Amino acid sequence: MKIRWRNILFIAGMFVLVVLLMDFSRRMDELDRLSRQLEAMHQEATAVMETQVALMTQVAYSSSDQAVEQWAYEEGKWVRPGESLVAVVPVGEVPSTPEPVASQNETQPNWRVWWELFFGEKP
Repeated sequence: MKIRWRNILFIAGMFVLVVLLMDFSRRMDELDRLSRQLEAMHQEATAVMETQVALMTQVAYSSSDQAVEQWAYEEGKWVRPGESLVAVVPVGEVPSTPEPVASQNETQPNWRVWWELFFGEKP
């Protein structure tokens, strides 16, 4: 049996074709994976942008006069113009605030402070 160059070249060509098809298949799989990752990143970026817009809208509303008025009258329990505020006054004598007593802090040497801490009595 004689080996012909044409047969060798045909087998080598088929081998190269199979290797190229396998590499093409691998690259297509990676392209598909990267395309899915890109789509996920696009969705995440869109969600972040929507969150940013919502937060900027909240900041703009909270700094408006309407938001301040709503808080003051609904949550802060302030009164509207023409209304009168009613304050509850306690019945009887209101206890006075005791006046603070000035303490005389005499400076002691550190060894006396430690002595009192350990032994509980003055030396």
